[in-house]
Amino acid sequence: MSTVTATVANDICLVTLNRPEALNAFSTEMMDDLCEAFLAAAADPKTKVLVLTGAGRAFSSGADLKSMGTQGAPPKHDLKGLLETIIDFPKPFLIAANGLGVGIGCTILGLADVAFAGSSAKFKCPFSALGLTAEAASTITFPNLMGHQQASWTLLSSEWLSAERAQAVGLVLSVFPDEDLMTGAMGHAETLAALPLASLIQTKALLMRTRKEGLKAAVAEENAALDRLVGGAANREAVTAFQEKRLPDFKGL
Repeated sequence: MSTVTATVANDICLVTLNRPEALNAFSTEMMDDLCEAFLAAAADPKTKVLVLTGAGRAFSSGADLKSMGTQGAPPKHDLKGLLETIIDFPKPFLIAANGLGVGIGCTILGLADVAFAGSSAKFKCPFSALGLTAEAASTITFPNLMGHQQASWTLLSSEWLSAERAQAVGLVLSVFPDEDLMTGAMGHAETLAALPLASLIQTKALLMRTRKEGLKAAVAEENAALDRLVGGAANREAVTAFQEKRLPDFKGL
């Protein structure tokens, strides 16, 4: 079974993270599959809008900590490649965040053109608690969306952010009742898909013209910082505590 599914209907490509048993945690395979889905949607003349969501009760619980150190061949597309593909995606990119959004399941919201959340969704950037640092260009996107102080607290504190709070600080545009999330998100996607593709692409290109290179530079710098911290004493202890279910804020993930 693919870790990511993609279906196209009415000019909308619905991409679903499909590891519900693992709360859609990012394995190397899923990273590859998601990157390929974005590349395919970018090239597909029948796709005007991409909508990303998650199967099951989570949008994504972030990196697959349970499989750290056990995965085999390196991915075809590493984290940098995936994030640059998303940044370069020329068409409108919407997120319908259902349930938990942890780590990249939270920071990827900053790379969407528009994000929506279900009412029970909650978000967390657990990097400090894991002895790591921020990723997905969130050191740029979060301050731009939230303002400096709220972004600093979100990225530094490792605290949970409710859907309501995420909307209040600008991380998501709207919050829908859980049962109405996909209807609401797809309704917005349909509004965009009814418009000329050339206009959508041109307008997004103009919106991104002063941001794209800065986002890519942030990805490179954040990834370099992550490389320095991964495997350090604080990170090793945190990952062990997570795997042994000793991190109280992560119980149930």
